Amino acid sequence: MPNSAKKELSKKIIHPRSRKALKLTKQIKKVSTREKVKLVHHVKQNMLGEKLLWFRDHLLPDVVKYTPELTLNIIQLYLGRFQEELEQISLKHAIGNRKNRQHANREDIIRLTLLREEEEFATCGLEIPDLMNAKQLEILRSWNGELRFLQNFKLKRFSRKNLQSLISSSEPNQTKLETDESTSTSAQSKVPESQPQVADEQEDDNKDSCEDAVTCEVKEDTSMDVDT
Repeated sequence: MPNSAKKELSKKIIHPRSRKALKLTKQIKKVSTREKVKLVHHVKQNMLGEKLLWFRDHLLPDVVKYTPELTLNIIQLYLGRFQEELEQISLKHAIGNRKNRQHANREDIIRLTLLREEEEFATCGLEIPDLMNAKQLEILRSWNGELRFLQNFKLKRFSRKNLQSLISSSEPNQTKLETDESTSTSAQSKVPESQPQVADEQEDDNKDSCEDAVTCEVKEDTSMDVDT
């Protein structure tokens, strides 16, 4: 065998326990782990993008800043977003008494997602865009759906217990404001009624002063008659 053929054969065939083989396996493993990390990152970005799109499409049009009550309502609406699809799947299962579960994978994914989100909302909080921040709400309304702008959003975790406590604490303040407004309006309504009384008092004072002046003149006249 010529030397050139031996060199080519030595380039192609590598001993599995050689240093070169170990180096190649390390490089392949490094590339595969990097690709897995990229894939997981893209999946997370897509899921976050879908969540933000749902909230953008279900925002109330004339609200500048969400209150705790409105935030609780939209989260409950978000948790029930798969209800119609689950009903359709259950109807398909009921037709013809089918033994095999049609769309079983999709149904399992939905149920696991709902269980995880319900647990998060009941414990540590569900991560959503900060709707109670007016600036973040404006950014969400003007977002065109591109994933490269996800870094502009500020996410916040909201729990059911926290939102309910905020709602209960805001109710006394609202009642206090209403009572203050009612007292101010009643005070304003009483002011015009008091004005005529003041005017009457002024008229009485003027009459008294006039009577005093007349009596003074009469006294002066009588004193002049006596002197004469």
